[in-house]
Amino acid sequence: MRISQLAERTGVAASTLRYYDDQGLLPARRTRAGYRLYDTADLDRLQLIRTAKRLGLPLEEIGELLDVWSRGACTQVKQSLRPRLAARLAAAQGRAAELAAFVDTLRGALTHLDALPDDPEPCGPECELLDLTDVLARAAPPESARDASAPAVACSLQPEDAGDRIDRWRAVLAGAHREEIADGLRAVVPADRAAEVAELAAAEQSCCPFFSFALHFAHASISLEVRAPAHAKPMLDEVFSSADSGTHSDSDPDSDDRAARIGAC
Repeated sequence: MRISQLAERTGVAASTLRYYDDQGLLPARRTRAGYRLYDTADLDRLQLIRTAKRLGLPLEEIGELLDVWSRGACTQVKQSLRPRLAARLAAAQGRAAELAAFVDTLRGALTHLDALPDDPEPCGPECELLDLTDVLARAAPPESARDASAPAVACSLQPEDAGDRIDRWRAVLAGAHREEIADGLRAVVPADRAAEVAELAAAEQSCCPFFSFALHFAHASISLEVRAPAHAKPMLDEVFSSADSGTHSDSDPDSDDRAARIGAC
């Protein structure tokens, strides 16, 4: 089957399938004309990739797991998978502790707010409405409850959806020239990816509103600027890093008609 057929059958975007091919996770055979071809065995391989991503595994570890899966017995896959899941569980528990602490902070702030009397005068330096020092101190989690490796902010997407979103960003930004800017980064890609970049940016803000995006158009390229608060930098690096070593091939015969999508944007 061709890439469009595999995408329709599995619900995985063609750009993501191309990215998996570039990364060696789902290598495709090629026709003499250059079209990607897949068979039913690739469905099982893709299913393992999707399951691993739903469990929060990064692509590098998924590649290692696929090597074991393709060469070893089921028990070896189990032995390879278990410590990876244990590590993800520990990280998730750390984030859960941070979110629980933030919930306590908000509850304490609401309680503090509701207890204040109504005052017709303007808020001033002595106004208790502005002083949440005690509330924040009471809600602060102990150091032992914090996971230093966890992002300072959280995304509202489920792990599988978040992983797929990252894959789509890395696919559309493959081969991009990146540079750091104040509070974020800039990536320059061919102009025919504008529609997909804009679509992803809009979707990203619905789940991660702390990101801000700006698109600047030139004759043959677009410049995407992504900014985030300092405490969100770990997530910015995770989502927009240049982890891929391949490049996006716009000459691939299986590529989507990007010009049509730009016109519909």
